[in-house]
Amino acid sequence: MTALADAPARKRPKFLPTLVRTTAFKLTAAYLLIFALFAAFVLGYVAWNAQRLITDQIRSTIDAEIQGLAEQQRLGGIRRLVNIVEQRSRGPGASLYLVTTPVGERIAGNVEAIPPGTLDKTGESEIEYARSKEAIGAPSHALVRVFVLPAGFRLLVGRDLEERERLGAVIWRAIGWSLALVFTLGCFASWFVARRVLSRIDGMSETAQGIMEGDLKGRLSITGTGDELDRLALNLNAMLDRIGELMAGMQQVTDNIAHDLKTPLTRLRNRAEEALRSASSPDELRAALDGAIEEADNLIRVFNALLTIARLEAGRISENATEVDLSEIVSGMAELYEPLAEEAGLTLVGDVAPGLRVVGNRELIGQALANLIDNALKYGRSDAGGASTVTVSAWRDGDAVALAVADRGPGIPESDRGRVLERFVRLEASRTKPGFGLGLSTVAGVVRLHGGQLRLEDNAPGLRVVITFPAAATRPSGNWKLQAAPDPVETPALPPPAASTEAPKPARLPST
Repeated sequence: MTALADAPARKRPKFLPTLVRTTAFKLTAAYLLIFALFAAFVLGYVAWNAQRLITDQIRSTIDAEIQGLAEQQRLGGIRRLVNIVEQRSRGPGASLYLVTTPVGERIAGNVEAIPPGTLDKTGESEIEYARSKEAIGAPSHALVRVFVLPAGFRLLVGRDLEERERLGAVIWRAIGWSLALVFTLGCFASWFVARRVLSRIDGMSETAQGIMEGDLKGRLSITGTGDELDRLALNLNAMLDRIGELMAGMQQVTDNIAHDLKTPLTRLRNRAEEALRSASSPDELRAALDGAIEEADNLIRVFNALLTIARLEAGRISENATEVDLSEIVSGMAELYEPLAEEAGLTLVGDVAPGLRVVGNRELIGQALANLIDNALKYGRSDAGGASTVTVSAWRDGDAVALAVADRGPGIPESDRGRVLERFVRLEASRTKPGFGLGLSTVAGVVRLHGGQLRLEDNAPGLRVVITFPAAATRPSGNWKLQAAPDPVETPALPPPAASTEAPKPARLPST
């Protein structure tokens, strides 16, 4: 048994407590509570208005009957009033009527019992009553009004409130069932939403756990709904892809450093050993030391280039950019390298449009162009013999400014055009020409820093490298910052992605 096997298994958290603690569940529960309170308020308001409407209708009916009965008493006296009350009391669904003497003795009506003191208070009131002696034990509720007739007689007219109470019971029952239904559906919705979100979060957590355990190829699943979790997963996957590229690049750089720096280190050691073994004069020792210093300087240049490329790609080179004259930079570089081209048996031709201005760092752009021209002079000789031409050009291309360096050499196969921008990649198998394969990597870093695009094209024959920068006129004036693009390379197989925003800092690039 290994120690890993003996270790306790990672306990998975219980689902229900985890579900209740999720943000989705809490938000849904909060919305449910708010909706339930709002629904209760609306239904309660409807119930109150319905009861008020019924009460107003009852009150209007009572007032109309009292006015009519009072008019009958005025026209025909108390006897006529009693006769009418007796007639109305026997009708189906009759209102409540009661006529009493000034001392409260019942003369006519359909009310058998009322609370004491009711007839002493004129006006409207809600009371308990009984229509018969048998109903005294189970009184009903009514809205009544007491009216004092001439000679002190009392007239009580009212309506039973059973209809209002029944409507109120129906409404409150509906409110209760509605809230219960809302609560039930809300709990189910909270559970469903939280469970769905939690399942996706658990999937993300498991994928992240696998990545932390070493599975760098793991990626978060995408459902295709385009929701916030999908957007988060897309961004995290892009981040993981970038991290994977950096890890792969780091491993490749480590391998290339071990391979490409082994030769100069071996030469350095051999020269020192040879000087110790065979040098017999100060001049020979000095020559050996000069050779060792030259090899050490080459190694320092390589490490400086690697450091600069890493800082460019990581976006740690930042400083306020300025508006520079690209036409002047290209023309100056072409003039500077013209004698070197003649020494190499090449013709360097400049074709530069005037007034091309970009926002960037003059030194970085100049170094990138110098690396391109240097590569063209190294590898730009035509295989067919005869005169070979290196063309350096710059022109306005819509809202961008483009510069190109073209030669008539063997060129780069289309399948290798993305690979040559990596560190220490050299397509020359014999590696007889000077250099360490860092020039194009540096160019790509500078282009990325300035938010530009880099294209490697077939010059038929030869290679044509095209760089485009945003023109100064397309950027707002002010305190400019360099913007780093995530991948400035544009090849037929890989279209250029959109630029991202970073604030890099310019630094001097060593020649590689």
